[in-house]
Parts: sequence; structure tokens; C-alpha cells
Amino acid sequence: MSTATPAAEAVVPPLFQGLFDDAAVFPPGNLPVAEAVPAHLAHRAAPYADAVGPLLCGAGRLGELAAAVNAPTGTAADGTGPRLRVGLVLPGGSSELGPALTAAAPFVVAGVELATRDAREAVAALDLLLPPDVPAAVELPRELLRGDGLEEVLDVLVDSPYRAKFRTGGVVAGAFPDEAELAGFLAGCAQRGLPYKCTAGLHHAVRHTDPATGFEHHGFLNVLLAAAETDPKAAAEVLAERSGEVLAEAVRSLTDRQVTVIRNSFTAFGTCSIAEPLDDLAALGLLSPALTPQEDR
Repeated sequence: MSTATPAAEAVVPPLFQGLFDDAAVFPPGNLPVAEAVPAHLAHRAAPYADAVGPLLCGAGRLGELAAAVNAPTGTAADGTGPRLRVGLVLPGGSSELGPALTAAAPFVVAGVELATRDAREAVAALDLLLPPDVPAAVELPRELLRGDGLEEVLDVLVDSPYRAKFRTGGVVAGAFPDEAELAGFLAGCAQRGLPYKCTAGLHHAVRHTDPATGFEHHGFLNVLLAAAETDPKAAAEVLAERSGEVLAEAVRSLTDRQVTVIRNSFTAFGTCSIAEPLDDLAALGLLSPALTPQEDR
């Protein structure tokens, strides 16, 4: 299955559609909300728009977001255009859910990401308060997902309508899981048919060591290709691959059915840069250069 097309008929391949949630306001990007809104709108109007998910915003910054949307350069909570699609990120747990949904009324809530230490309590809160057409993902601290804890959490979520969420990076070395830890999560989800999203540290396509920090970053192509593996050892081998050529060839060999299975599992990830993952895909020959941000051409 070829994933690149000539510029004249450039389309975002299904493997990458809606994959990149816009986390520009989160570390390490930390773009001010007033700048993130017009930047996101530009992404949504660009030729690569089909690759871009909602703008992610923490519960505590929804007031800033509303002000930015209603600014002269903003868009449309005032009824003058399409409403902004927003993913609500709730690090404070279930107590933030009701107030955040109320504060997000001017926007289209495209999803909720709820951090918690109790999966059952989170599921109960989402069942009670979340509109039925809004998807949600539940994130537990990684220390609670080790050993039997992972199995218990995944079993709770597989019996619910909600996805899992897994943190794949951050601003310190300890925020990055190794191959075995991430593979255990991916395989556990694959065994159950449980969809998930990831966040942090995945804005480059291929596994690498960051030369500035020394942090070991997973590649989003590695995660995509590992998503269908039900064997943790097999998933870990894919996650460890550092050759872009090897990964690109594996992507090109995917069948349409395999792409569907992969994206039904790995639904999206938050990235503080939309340009970097698109540029990586173009460099690997998996995306037309016409589908990269203009300032990078």
C-alpha cells in the first residue's frame, strides 16, 4: 500500500488522518493561547487539515481560550464562523469534568482526557456527566500501570465506552517509558481491542535519542506499527527500531485492513508541533511535500 501521492492529488493517507492532536499550549511548546488559536485555525484550513485533530486545552485555561477566540483575529464562538473544536484535558480528575464542560460551551467539545488514580471512579463520572456523542480517554499514573495494575485498569476500561491514555514522554527523563513498558500497554490494549491515545514525546516519526537532552523518544511510526501486536516482545522489537527506512518500508507494506486495525487501536496523540511530524513523514516519502506547512517548504 503506497502512502505518498503526487502533489496534484495529494491527500493525507488514512494511516495519518486525525492522528495529530494540537497540544501547542502544553510543554515543551508552551505557545500562548492567544497565538495557539490562530495557528490552529491555520492548520485546520491547510491542505494537511485531515491530519490534524482538535486543539487541546487544560481545564484551567478555558477562559483564556474563550478570550482568544473572541479576539479580532479569532474565530467563532461569537457566531461569525465555525466553532473551535477543543479537546478538554483534565489533570485534576473527575472534579474538573462538570465545570470544564460548562466552561467549554462556546466550543465543540471533540473529546475529554481525564487523569485519575481510580479508573472505576473516572468511568462513573464520565457516564454521569459526559454527553453521549463526546469521546473520552482515561489516564492513570504510570506507576499504577505496572504488574497487575495494568491488567486491572485495562479490564475496567474495556467494559466502558472510553479509551485508555498513556503518557509517552515529558520534560524529564523519567517521563519516558522504555520499550518494554510501552509494549506492555500496547499489547494489553491490542489483546482486548481497547483503543487508546498517547501524549508527549512523540512528535518525531522514528525512535531517537534527543541530542540536546539525552532523552530517549519513541517514534510515532514505531507506535503505529506496534499497535497491532498482541505479543509484548514483538511490540517491543518494533518500538526499538531506529531506522526510518525500515519503518517507512513497513508502513508502505500495510494493507488497508491493517491500517484500519492500527487506527482503531491507536487513535491519536498530542503533539506540541504539527509541523515536525508532517515534515518527518515527507522526508521518509510517506507524505507529499505539498501536505507540509508552507513555512517549512
